[in-house]
Amino acid sequence: MKKDKLTVTNEKKNVLIVQENLAVDENALFDRISAIIENRKCRAATYANQEITMMFWEVGQYINSTVLNNQRAEYGKKILPTLSAKLTAAYGKSFTERNLYRMALFAERISDTDILPMVSARLSWSHILELLPLKSKEALLYYANEVAQRNLGVHELRRQISRKAYERREIAATELSEDSIVPLNVFKDPYLLDLFGLKENYLEADLEKAILTELESFVLEFGHGFTFVERQKRMIIDGEDIVLDLLFYHRTLKRLVAIELKVGEFKAAHMGQMMLYLKWLNKYERQEGEEQPIGLILCTKASRGQIELLEMDRAGIAVAEYWTHLPPKAELEKKIRDILAEAKERLERRKLFDGESGGKHIDYFYEPKDDD
Repeated sequence: MKKDKLTVTNEKKNVLIVQENLAVDENALFDRISAIIENRKCRAATYANQEITMMFWEVGQYINSTVLNNQRAEYGKKILPTLSAKLTAAYGKSFTERNLYRMALFAERISDTDILPMVSARLSWSHILELLPLKSKEALLYYANEVAQRNLGVHELRRQISRKAYERREIAATELSEDSIVPLNVFKDPYLLDLFGLKENYLEADLEKAILTELESFVLEFGHGFTFVERQKRMIIDGEDIVLDLLFYHRTLKRLVAIELKVGEFKAAHMGQMMLYLKWLNKYERQEGEEQPIGLILCTKASRGQIELLEMDRAGIAVAEYWTHLPPKAELEKKIRDILAEAKERLERRKLFDGESGGKHIDYFYEPKDDD
């Protein structure tokens, strides 16, 4: 018994139909085979990158354990040039003396074998070279996670490091108490909105318009997981219209994020305004399976002493500064360093008064699992 047609399928859907006594669709055939080739080439490249990175780590780890330990430091300085010359002759320029030291540093900095497979699978060697100069292991893991979660290129990774993204995230984290509703590692402080080209004496409406015009840059500054929902979110309470500046949704946290823009210094009255927004969103916009909304108030000046006293994070509200003009590198580093030092001092005082033993632990490679 003859079949009317033969259907060739892949795992998900029919891709090509060859009917009896009819010619094969050559274009469809080419497209399908090209897709197979490109998919396998991509997977092969990813696998090759992972194996190369693991190879560099193993070389570095072996050098550390047999040559560069404390007892053989001087010996290592003598033997590495010779070893490098032999390896370079046999395997190419990847094994120069400088790169051998980099491999050793890589193995030293990423010594946790539980994290290593994830780093090697998602970061290229070029990414890792950008991370090695970082002095803080926590900072290294933060940026590694940013690359993995957001698929950042080397140029963007370098930009994030130069703009002190980790330190600004750490400043925001120090403002959170143990009872905070605001999740850890979501916001920064301050935010650098220097790409919007705002001139002096701008209005809140100007800032909002600039954000929407450069939405991609704004989301990139905010971080992984944010999705834009609506501007000028209208809410009616007791017949009165109130308007929220920006509404986002965080896909990983599964909750709405309300953002209110303020030109000027933070005022305590801003807290009540944001609480009203969050109560309304929780009652009328929150959907099944979502967590309760949280809010972020962006101000020209954060008034962090007031914010600490108000304990706003326990109501699901964070406050952060935003800067529309980026200072020179040295000045930026100093300002961020000073703000972070002050934030840590406030945190230590809070621990002393509250009897806390320490802050929250940040697992930068935590991956939320889908609910059952």
